[in-house]
Amino acid sequence: MKSQNSTKSMKVTYLAAMISSSLMGSHAFAQESNTEAENLDEIKMESIQVTGSRVARDGYDTPAPITLMTQEDINAYAPGSVAEFVNTMPSVTGSTTASTSSGSLSSGASGIAALNLRALGVGRTLVLFDGQRNVVSASTGEVDTNTFPQSLIKNVEIVTGGASSVYGSDAVSGVVNFILDKEYVGFKSQVEYGETTYGDHENGKVVLTYGSELAGGDGHLLLSGEYYSANGIHGTTRDWAEQGFTGMINPDTSEGSPFYLVDTGIGISNYTPGGLIASGPLEGTYFGVDGAVNQLAYGAVSGQWMQGGDWEYTTSGMLGTNSLAADEERKNLFARFSYMVGGAELYMQGSYAEYEGLSYYINPTSKGVTIYADNAYLPSSVSSQMADLGLASFSLNTSNVDMPASGANNVRDTTRIVLGGNGEFRLSDKFFTWDAYYQYGKTKSDEHMTGTYNTSRLDLATDAIVDPDSGEVVCRSTLTDPSNGCIPLNRLGVGVGSDEALSYVLGQPRRIQEFVQDVAAVNFSTGDIEGWAGPISIAFGAEYRHEQMDGDVDPQYSSGWKYGNYKVTEGSYNVKEAYVETLIPLMDDLDFNGAVRYTDYSTSGGVTTWKTGLTYRPIEDATFRLTRSRDIRAPNLSELYATGTARSNSVTINGASVPMIQNLQGNPTVAPEEADSWGAGVILRPSFIENFSATIDYYEVEIDGIISFVTADDTAEYCVEYGVQKYCDNMIYDASGTLQTINLLYDNLDSMTARGVDYDVTYDFDMGDIFDGGLGGVKLRFLATNYLENIIDNGVTAIDSAGSNAGSTPDWKYRASVSYNLDDMTFNITARGVSDGVLNNSYIECTTNCPVSSAPNYTINDNSVDGKTFFDFYAAKTFTFAEDTDAEFYVSIRNFFNTDPAMVAYPASQGSENRPGYLETNRGLYDVLGREFKLGVRVNM
Repeated sequence: MKSQNSTKSMKVTYLAAMISSSLMGSHAFAQESNTEAENLDEIKMESIQVTGSRVARDGYDTPAPITLMTQEDINAYAPGSVAEFVNTMPSVTGSTTASTSSGSLSSGASGIAALNLRALGVGRTLVLFDGQRNVVSASTGEVDTNTFPQSLIKNVEIVTGGASSVYGSDAVSGVVNFILDKEYVGFKSQVEYGETTYGDHENGKVVLTYGSELAGGDGHLLLSGEYYSANGIHGTTRDWAEQGFTGMINPDTSEGSPFYLVDTGIGISNYTPGGLIASGPLEGTYFGVDGAVNQLAYGAVSGQWMQGGDWEYTTSGMLGTNSLAADEERKNLFARFSYMVGGAELYMQGSYAEYEGLSYYINPTSKGVTIYADNAYLPSSVSSQMADLGLASFSLNTSNVDMPASGANNVRDTTRIVLGGNGEFRLSDKFFTWDAYYQYGKTKSDEHMTGTYNTSRLDLATDAIVDPDSGEVVCRSTLTDPSNGCIPLNRLGVGVGSDEALSYVLGQPRRIQEFVQDVAAVNFSTGDIEGWAGPISIAFGAEYRHEQMDGDVDPQYSSGWKYGNYKVTEGSYNVKEAYVETLIPLMDDLDFNGAVRYTDYSTSGGVTTWKTGLTYRPIEDATFRLTRSRDIRAPNLSELYATGTARSNSVTINGASVPMIQNLQGNPTVAPEEADSWGAGVILRPSFIENFSATIDYYEVEIDGIISFVTADDTAEYCVEYGVQKYCDNMIYDASGTLQTINLLYDNLDSMTARGVDYDVTYDFDMGDIFDGGLGGVKLRFLATNYLENIIDNGVTAIDSAGSNAGSTPDWKYRASVSYNLDDMTFNITARGVSDGVLNNSYIECTTNCPVSSAPNYTINDNSVDGKTFFDFYAAKTFTFAEDTDAEFYVSIRNFFNTDPAMVAYPASQGSENRPGYLETNRGLYDVLGREFKLGVRVNM
């Protein structure tokens, strides 16, 4: 990974590359031709396909809504990865990115970019590359889209609505299909550099792509290489995040006061950067720079929070310790060779992708640290006070500012090899097309924690005394075990811990995991069956898939650490599937589309999925569509086989933050989820407005048997607040009554209901059609999703999260763009954002005369969250340097007006350890980096 010091050299490197690439001149590498392979592709486009690439562009004339985004759309956003662009789509929300997944330490999912359609979960969104599955990037089942060859992605198709009968398991919310440009001919390169308006998050990209026909057009070769890197933003934050805006249990407990208080000037009350005595006669004494003794000025205290007082100082040890942006380095190599043999195209395809990401979670806190009266580092003033009071010890709470923030530096490399073919044949008098392929994929994941403390070593090092014989400071344990290697650590202050002692207590837990996927599939289709109202099309096929994982962990890293108590998860399963799909014209302008798939899992047995759909065009200007489907999501490897993920955390019990270890385990008996989906929509293409089209689609999804676990916070709440015994049984206490562990288990627990409406409006026109002499062409595009309902019923509560801007489903998420093309120039302005919302639909907003609060209907003084709109600008101009060589120079300004995100308080996270270090916003909905600039050049030959 690069350091921040590499910024200047990085800029020089990219600028030099941009200049040199723009001056290159050469002959074209190949010429366009009409080959047998191209003719075959035209045949395929007319027949029933199950990859999503067959359907009409922009989602028109298909029962299931499809949003098509072209390479031109992608280029206008100038994303570091295609996933960045896809996440701006209104129907895609709640996705994980390299920065938002920084807290997924023990699971190994930190750094993964995984897509989430309609906020139904990344595990319920099937991600395909050119219609084929990809090997997972973690045991939790996510496919990291960073592993795709970004430069060869021609289109991105987002199929919303259940599609398990067509694509298989996991397509509950739909499919995101990255379409490969298999026919590319020529040479192209791209060089790009970017940074924010604050001079950070420096990033750059270099791409080389080559495509050529061989053997007179019978063969085709594709080669592509890409390098991308970005400096992270660590240990700092933006001005808007320094206001102390959060939610706390109201310290004003008078009758009629709201239960929750949302305001500014709120910070931590029970620890400081260098340690705070949080209870007893010395309460409020804290240790500052070089161990200086101070007295904390308390504000209005409630739980671990307070308003006023020294809130800025207490929180300063946590502020900015959660990375604002991750360090990223990505390398991709891709090759594809195809050849026509006897009318059939045979191909070999291989790719290698390596991703390294570094992000920090938070500074590791410690509470209840026992400091004895004879501690060698105890300031004399405090020692004297303890002697006067007869205190043998006190309890210290600290955010350990002398220790580095805990995080993950994960490396993943993914190898994917595909052998396949496609062609045509006649059976009797019927014409068929076929395709078949075998795919081998392997992901190797090196999950490496940054420095985090070992609990037992830290306890030994903290208990430092003066050796009565030598007069040196030593660990107390060394007196009885001289060879234990303990080095004493001063924890009473800021800047007092020695490097040697920190090296002793800190370690970097590590786990190596390997995921292997084998897929074999064959598909047939024909549109050559005569029907009473037109040709009937049918597609059928079968697929076999085997998934397995294994790994290795040094036993010393399996337990005893603050974070990253890695355990090996090993297991495998196989899937056998067969399907049939048909398109039947029932009458003029009324078509039926149906599919059924039988799937047999080695772990849970057989299950049948299906779909039915109708499209009806009563007039040329309008088409109506209706779909109904039964879909499934099968358990992933972690949900089946996880041996226990021991993660240090804290939960809220009676308003107080209580530390514990949460232990999440797999369940081999867990069954697939089942979902029933409805969809109804209208497609408008008025004949009196040329090149105008619009779709409006309603969806409703009901999922039963959701594979999940009750979180540690919810387990504590359901036990303490609701008195549900089965959750109390999962809370393990020691003999003294101190909470030690909360056991969590995957199971088919909940049900979920989601409803919403998707909108897609497109209008293309020439300026000359609007007024005489007008030049250039304009394209208007408006996409929006109105989230009407999103309810998870866990048997205790059923809260609708639609309209909550603290989650993933605001009332509205939208994207509007205007593109203007004039000869060799392109301009684009995009507005994207979300509507105003609330923190929680179950909260009752009031400031006085509030009713009595009871879970989950807590009263709150301010339940609102502002909506925001972010504007992006893009401009490009193409210069021709030779007959077959041109260079397109472009500039992209994301968040043009440097709009700050909305502030989000998260009052329910009272005892959460990570909340004080996290941003006071929802980075899944709002931009957090500020204005971003990108300059680049694309050269085509």
